[in-house]
Amino acid sequence: MSAKLEALKKEGEAGRVKINQYTRYLTVILASIQAYGLAVGLESFSGASGSAVIDPGIYFRITTVITIVGGTIFLLWLGEQITARGIGNGISLIIFAGIVAELPRAVVSTLELGRQGQFSFIELFLLVAMIAGVIGFIVFMERAQRRILVQYPKRQVSAGQMAGGQSNHMPLKLNTSGVIPPIFASSLLLLPLTIVGFSGAQGGDIMAGISQYLQHGQPIYMVLYGALIIFFAFFYTAIVFNPEENADTLRKYGGFIPGIRPGKHTADYLDYVLTRITCIGAAYLVFICLLPEFLISRYNIPFYFGGTSLLIVVTVTLDTVAQIHSHLIAHQYEGLMKKAKLRGRKG
Repeated sequence: MSAKLEALKKEGEAGRVKINQYTRYLTVILASIQAYGLAVGLESFSGASGSAVIDPGIYFRITTVITIVGGTIFLLWLGEQITARGIGNGISLIIFAGIVAELPRAVVSTLELGRQGQFSFIELFLLVAMIAGVIGFIVFMERAQRRILVQYPKRQVSAGQMAGGQSNHMPLKLNTSGVIPPIFASSLLLLPLTIVGFSGAQGGDIMAGISQYLQHGQPIYMVLYGALIIFFAFFYTAIVFNPEENADTLRKYGGFIPGIRPGKHTADYLDYVLTRITCIGAAYLVFICLLPEFLISRYNIPFYFGGTSLLIVVTVTLDTVAQIHSHLIAHQYEGLMKKAKLRGRKG
């Protein structure tokens, strides 16, 4: 399957369209499974005022699945429209908007707890300083790169004229995988809870015990969460960056890394460097994502800072600002070209 996806990726725009189509199908399947599990879980849930569902049954399950899947497909379509007609990744911007919309309420609730005396002024100040420090750390790590020097030899293009002989850098991001590992890891850890929803397990059952151990802040949950983040960081980096392909591309255009022979030696060197910086990137993701889990479970801090939410907010902001900057530069360049054409016609 991976070979087929790699072949599709090499087909260019047509392959990208097919991969996006497969992604939509997989999204519908996963949304249907989770929606049905949610419907069964709501039917089995009962609170102080009775059952959460007034009229349980097959009709409720079907309508719940149709509603949730329909909303998911609409958001997917909306994200694609934003990507095609706007600036930035549409899905990421929708997730970003959902996270930022909850930010004022979280700030107000934290300040209210401070007013009630649950937090002192010093503790509140330290919390704000810690949040600012985590944001600065994320920005620093997301912009960090390992630049590999690449040189191109001089070549003769015509009689008496030489071209090339320049040097360039191949940037390797410290966190090549971005926010994909935390999202995949958290989604995978939701599967047992979905299974519990299917079974409708109550307290004392084995599935209910599994659900309890996989709650936020539990040691088993944090260990599995960190292990899955590390796995997906290496897995996604291996998909995005192929050392063999990059080594072949360098050799095709005459480029080489000083002190490294072209071909297999260059691929091995790129894999060596990428593996080590991915270790640092994976450790950084684990730290950022597990820090709020540890603080909530150990110190009962209600403000959920850090983790996947803050990582998405900072990453999407940096990416959107960079794309806006590129768009403005291209727009200015286009305006200069138009002015130059007008001056040329007048001349």
